[in-house]
Amino acid sequence: MTINKFKDQIDIDLAMQKGEPMLAVISFDGKNAYIGHIDECVEHNVLLNKVGLSEIDIDKYFRIIFSDDGADWTFICPPDYKNISDRTRRIAAFYKDGFTVISDFLAEMGFYVELRIPKRYRRHLDTINDS
Repeated sequence: MTINKFKDQIDIDLAMQKGEPMLAVISFDGKNAYIGHIDECVEHNVLLNKVGLSEIDIDKYFRIIFSDDGADWTFICPPDYKNISDRTRRIAAFYKDGFTVISDFLAEMGFYVELRIPKRYRRHLDTINDS
């Protein structure tokens, strides 16, 4: 996995050592990740824009906010994820793939922390649990 840090790698590394929250977008295939300080980037689509990628491609990335306290996954499954038409199967695949890719990213960064899906994003998971 290629991990790109926006703006300055030293500043990002120091901020992470202090436990400050970071934004990360990780490509679905797990090959590329982009990190930015939450105060600098504010939102995931802004981070994409700042690293020179199109912010309209936000649905091609897993999105997390992380620190040494844990990682919160912005769990939003795109309607065309892997071209799976069945909503329940699509969300299940997104969950499984995301858990693997995000966990790999966090481990590569040296963060062995809890991966959480905040309550406001759990409605997709409720679809799986209800079926």
